[in-house]
Amino acid sequence: MYHTYIATHTSEGKETLIVPSLGLDVEYWFNDKWGIGSHNDLELINFEVERGDSRILERETPLLLTLDALWKPWKGLVLLAGPGIEFEKEENLFVVRGGVEYEIELGRHWDVAPTVFYDNRKNAYDTFSVGIGLGKRF
Repeated sequence: MYHTYIATHTSEGKETLIVPSLGLDVEYWFNDKWGIGSHNDLELINFEVERGDSRILERETPLLLTLDALWKPWKGLVLLAGPGIEFEKEENLFVVRGGVEYEIELGRHWDVAPTVFYDNRKNAYDTFSVGIGLGKRF
């Protein structure tokens, strides 16, 4: 579960939209330090943002899919980065994601992970997401 923060301009000035999002992440670890992951988010409301070229983009529950490289430099700290695509019925956007998670083991192969992502949409807008994930290891 995430909250995605989007800076935008309105007739009243600069504002920040806060968009609720749900995510489904799948990770595969090659060893204790390196892995790959698919981090996928669905933003749950419709919104408008100003694109980099001052056009208004209407976004209707966009779906973001990314493929990220994962690196665990210390204990449960995970750094991630990778490309993705945001799918939306009017216009799909290329995305570059960077983020950090901290996995806290709960026992019996379960963990909880506070998460922060920064997403740059090419020639469009950027977002900052804060969330918490619940994980099951197989």
